[in-house]
Amino acid sequence: MTFPPLNFVGRLDGLCCSLDEVGIDSLVVTSSTNIRYLTGFTGSAADLVVDKNGALLITDGRYREQAPEQVESSGVSVSIVGSDRRSVLRRSVMGAKRVGLEADSVSWAEQLRFLEWLDTSDLIPVDGVVERFREVKDFAEVERLEAAASLADSVLQDVTDLLVVGISEQEMAEAIDHGIRSRGAEDRAFATIVAFGSNSALPHARPTGRSLVEDDLVVCDFGAVVEGYRSDMTRSFYVGESIGKYQSWLRNVVLEAQNAGLSCLADGVPAAKVDAACRDVLTEAGLADAFVHGTGHGVGLDIHEAPAISSSANGTLRSGHVVTVEPGAYCPGVGGVRWEDTVLITTDGYRALTRAPKADQISSEE
Repeated sequence: MTFPPLNFVGRLDGLCCSLDEVGIDSLVVTSSTNIRYLTGFTGSAADLVVDKNGALLITDGRYREQAPEQVESSGVSVSIVGSDRRSVLRRSVMGAKRVGLEADSVSWAEQLRFLEWLDTSDLIPVDGVVERFREVKDFAEVERLEAAASLADSVLQDVTDLLVVGISEQEMAEAIDHGIRSRGAEDRAFATIVAFGSNSALPHARPTGRSLVEDDLVVCDFGAVVEGYRSDMTRSFYVGESIGKYQSWLRNVVLEAQNAGLSCLADGVPAAKVDAACRDVLTEAGLADAFVHGTGHGVGLDIHEAPAISSSANGTLRSGHVVTVEPGAYCPGVGGVRWEDTVLITTDGYRALTRAPKADQISSEE
């Protein structure tokens, strides 16, 4: 797959210009995902120091060749140092009175090290400084996200026939994971969820040795990674000769809830409104207590990122956001249903990136 190049230069420039707004002189970026977003560097050990004068990437000898190659390929102007993290960090923030640290990625122990190492009068915990730039995806990012979604669609089509009485959750999950990698993805987007029968009432069930039996509800939740960008999709199935009345109703009402949420999507819509649209359908059906999580989340370089779509969300959807819409209903002892799609918010609505059909049921006859 060939994709348009990512615009790293605009990202770093935007961050440099935002430091005054945040109230800091310098920012030490420690999140590996944020460093990748800003510079293209994909190594596992690095700090990126950003101030009004530019950026400095601090890594170690393991990345002596990789770091310069990836940064040069990204086109950003970033100096690179590959040794003595402590002294380099100290020199890089010298003169900065207020140094920002990413609160979500710095542990207490790491904070104490920074206090010891850095010659500054004030360390400021900051939240979402880089992540807010990541929320709105540009064309090149959407191309990668759509490829990851399309790949997952294809994998589901490949493995659906495996859902027969006798297969285990672990075997089904392994087939999905193999399909993701064999079709060219870098990896699965997260730990694949496959849950049969009563296990499907657990929203984040881990695959077990439980075998599929007649009349089981099935939940499969998975995604793929393409050039760092992820997809997320859930499909629910019923396996049996004739679907029971309750199981059929449960599947349909959750699908109605998802459609209600999807119909709300557009630029300028409060995220909480989308959650409410899904939740209202399930509440009216008597399933308010069975919907135990938020309606969705942003998807990008991380599988969960801003914006959140929940009852407590205070943000507004914007064109270019890529989010999930995934209402569910979980009934202990019976099973659960969740429908989830990754979608791109547009000026007047949305465009689905995951497009796998939502089948009525799977026959148990083999």
